[in-house]
Amino acid sequence: MLEKLLKTTWESALLILLTSIGIYLVTILLTRVVGKRSFSKMSSFDFAMTIAIGSVIATTILPLKVNLAEGFIGLLAIYVLQITLAHFRELPLIQNLVDNKPLLLMDGTNIIYQNLKKAKVTESDLKAKLREANVTHLNQVKAVIFESTGDVSVLHKKDDNLIQNWIIDGVQQ
Repeated sequence: MLEKLLKTTWESALLILLTSIGIYLVTILLTRVVGKRSFSKMSSFDFAMTIAIGSVIATTILPLKVNLAEGFIGLLAIYVLQITLAHFRELPLIQNLVDNKPLLLMDGTNIIYQNLKKAKVTESDLKAKLREANVTHLNQVKAVIFESTGDVSVLHKKDDNLIQNWIIDGVQQ
């Protein structure tokens, strides 16, 4: 029984590795093209999209009947790719290729509608994120940023505080 769980062929292992690399690169490419909204948590649809993407990736990488060894190879390949990419993301060229830039959605009480459109964020998405951040009046908002991760950060205004440049470095206006 243990033999069935661990038995695989070199051909099968190589196929899983090559498929893992291919689907990983295509996922990065599509995320860059479609934008960070594809992995955001703005709505239940976004959550379902994230699960569907994961399911397609798993189905593509692994053959129909997967044993423990083949599952391990696929999982290991994805982790190795992720660690390798994380290491190379220190290089500006790689970072620019794979990372989306944060985008300013609100500057104080001013909603930047062209950036909402660019980020594929609706006004009702924005309102929900403001409520989630305990904003009760727009004059409490210093800035709202759609992060490269798909999360939304709401910076609150306290008196007349200034945002340090280091905090907003790299945010597209």
